[in-house]
Amino acid sequence: LKFSKTKGKILLELNHELSKLFNELWDADVNRFVPGKDYTIDLQEKAGFVQQGSGVARDSASEPLFRYVNEERLKSIKTFAAFVSLLDNYETSTGVAEVVTPQEMAENNRFLDAILETEVMKLTHQYLVRKNWSKPSLNDFKSQLYGIWFQLYTRETGKGPDSCGFEHVFVGETKHGKEILGLHNWVQFYLQEKHKQIDYKGYIARRKNSRPDEDDQVLSLQFSWKGLVKPVGSTFIGVSPEFEFALYTIIFLQSQEKVTREMVRIEEYELQIVVYRHGKYIGTAYPVLLSSNNEDLY
Repeated sequence: LKFSKTKGKILLELNHELSKLFNELWDADVNRFVPGKDYTIDLQEKAGFVQQGSGVARDSASEPLFRYVNEERLKSIKTFAAFVSLLDNYETSTGVAEVVTPQEMAENNRFLDAILETEVMKLTHQYLVRKNWSKPSLNDFKSQLYGIWFQLYTRETGKGPDSCGFEHVFVGETKHGKEILGLHNWVQFYLQEKHKQIDYKGYIARRKNSRPDEDDQVLSLQFSWKGLVKPVGSTFIGVSPEFEFALYTIIFLQSQEKVTREMVRIEEYELQIVVYRHGKYIGTAYPVLLSSNNEDLY
């Protein structure tokens, strides 16, 4: 990890090796949904400033974010279908112990089997083996992924195991009924919005007056969920679950640090990928959009 200092600020430098790899994964992601074709979004207006922990936000978007999503495609693509079946397996309040049924364990395994068949995860496995961060055997790799993402751990001390990496990143959790944790996944966002659980409040601009584009596949959003407001949530839009799994797993395995931030360029997006470690497991992971050369930023 390289740092450069400017005027007292520490800036991350672009990680060229990961940028090259992540672009290969992007190109290999045949299951990705195409904006304007497989889904359409309606960004509406810019969200206002909200303090973390607040339950109130000005609604700058009277309509939902997602206008249309090709649900047939969600159901017919193996990885998406297996992913959706996992979303309702979790008790979203931290401090409430999770119970994993044999059926849920089977669903976790079915999801991992599905993503391991994809080119995205094959390239990821090859890279990790080259780095000696994963073993060559597919079974070993699958067990490693299961542990990192699905092993339950305790977020609130003194309580039973109440969380896992998958739940936090992809499903979302609430803490003390005051704060939204995680929920960085567009499919979960869409499904929760469809069931009137999420209310989209508007987009977060990246620079002064810079408006994102409806075709952008990384966005920063503000929304409320279960009566709580998430002031800023960054998320990939349209990408497959295997693509996100790949990025976060690679960054998690390359470092033992509590927090790892890598600056990468994927397509026209300059991103920081942030991964928090919870011991041997993923605590949280998300993208932060730094810029997109889709527009005049200044």
